[in-house]
Amino acid sequence: MKVEDVILQVRELAEPVLLEKGMELVDIEYKMEHGRWVLRFFIDKQEGITVDDCGDVSAELGTILEVKDIIHHSYTLEVSSPGLDRALTREKDFVRYKGRKVKIKTKQPILGRRNFLAILDDFKEGMVFLIDSEGKRWEIPFNDIDKARLEIQL
Repeated sequence: MKVEDVILQVRELAEPVLLEKGMELVDIEYKMEHGRWVLRFFIDKQEGITVDDCGDVSAELGTILEVKDIIHHSYTLEVSSPGLDRALTREKDFVRYKGRKVKIKTKQPILGRRNFLAILDDFKEGMVFLIDSEGKRWEIPFNDIDKARLEIQL
C-alpha cells in the first residue's frame, strides 16, 4: 500500500476520535526514519496539548490501528503537538494564522521564486496573500503550495 493511502485511511480513523476529545488532527506523517517506519500524528486543541493528551491519544489510536490492521509491518506510533513552527496544511490554517510570519515553498516558481518568508496577510478564494520584508505583495494559489510552516517568532 502506498504511503498516501495509509495516511488517508489512518486519517479517516483518527479524526472522529480526536473530534470527540475536542482536538483537531493537524497533520500525519508516515515515513521511514533511521531504518524503521514511523507513524506520527500532530494534534492540537484550543488550550494547547499536554503530555497526558498525547499519551491518551496514542493509547486509543494504537488500539484502533491494531484492530483495523491497516499497516501490516512493525512501526512506531508517535503523537505530538504541532510545535511553534507548525505546518500549515489546510485552508483554515491560513485563515487562523493571518498576521503571522510564514515560510512557504511552492511547487512551481512564482515570478522566479519558490521560497517565501513573509507575513501572511490574507486568505481568500483559494489564494494566499503574503507581504514580504520589502513590502511586496505576493499571491500564491493554495494548490501550488508544496510546504508551509509558521516561522518561530521570539
